[in-house]
Amino acid sequence: MLIGSWSLPNNVFVAPMAGVTDRPFRQLCRRLGAGHAVSEMAASNPQLWKTVKSSRRLNHEGESEPVTVQIAGADPAMMAQAAVFNIGKGARIIDINMGCPVKKVCNVASGSALLRDEDLIARILDAVVKACAPLGVPVTLKTRTGWSRSQRNALRVARIAQDCGIAALTLHGRTREDHYDGQAEYDTIREVKSILAIPVIANGDIDSPKKARAVLAATGADAIMIGRAALGRPWIFREIAHDLRTGEALPGPSWGELRALLLEHLDDHYSFYGELAGVRTARKHIGWYVAGLPGGREFAGQINCLESTEQQSRMLGDWLTSQAGKYAEPFTTCDNSKQHDRGLLAA
Repeated sequence: MLIGSWSLPNNVFVAPMAGVTDRPFRQLCRRLGAGHAVSEMAASNPQLWKTVKSSRRLNHEGESEPVTVQIAGADPAMMAQAAVFNIGKGARIIDINMGCPVKKVCNVASGSALLRDEDLIARILDAVVKACAPLGVPVTLKTRTGWSRSQRNALRVARIAQDCGIAALTLHGRTREDHYDGQAEYDTIREVKSILAIPVIANGDIDSPKKARAVLAATGADAIMIGRAALGRPWIFREIAHDLRTGEALPGPSWGELRALLLEHLDDHYSFYGELAGVRTARKHIGWYVAGLPGGREFAGQINCLESTEQQSRMLGDWLTSQAGKYAEPFTTCDNSKQHDRGLLAA
């Protein structure tokens, strides 16, 4: 799988999700088999670059190359400037967000709101590609099938992207109007793939090795991107990659491995965010991890009452050890992705 001159280890990618795909989570997914991971959405407005949130999103220490940063905005010159700025911070691939359906993004004519203005799309893509080309950095695009069901324009946007020099296109098979409802439009992804020479990445509702194989076959896409299904199940990447490579199912993690993975993730998370923000932002991850486990929902409620990272980590470790003594194997195969739609800024 190639993006520009970068050769990726496989074609199973982590989707950018604001508030989720921070550096610790991206690194964990990469260790667990993801071939590529895109950062959280970074603002193109220079006035926001020095905020605490942006500073964390610009932190790529220890990440495997190529570091890929997604930028969002509606001004061509500002987007080009943001691309160059992020390259200076370590980005080796720039991804442009034209898919986020969240109101506060669309209300400033960014994200999927751009799908209503194809001329502006062309100007943004052209400006960013031209700014990145002298630095040898490829530009990718993540988008949706259209603004609404009556305004689908994925084919036109795809042609614009390729003509502007976009190196790869990720298509979430829904319109902005759909948010995360209904079924992903794999037929639209197939049509887009049929007219493009650049790689196409299929995104939407991929939650198992079986579904990944079916989507690749149905769309002809070069790769798949997984978002909500990875919440609390980061090992899904190795399961899918293994199945695509060998045709064989890979067992889920044991209780021992599950405990080690969760505590390792928490340690990285705490180091990244610090004590106060760390304990609070870890709650959602713990909730996702334990949602499919026996007694998990009740336990998550207890975790949410704790105010120290040490207590949080110790309580989780003890609880998982106790659960391992009760059950032969963890209940980690259920798909909890639908729980995570509300408030999730997924691109």
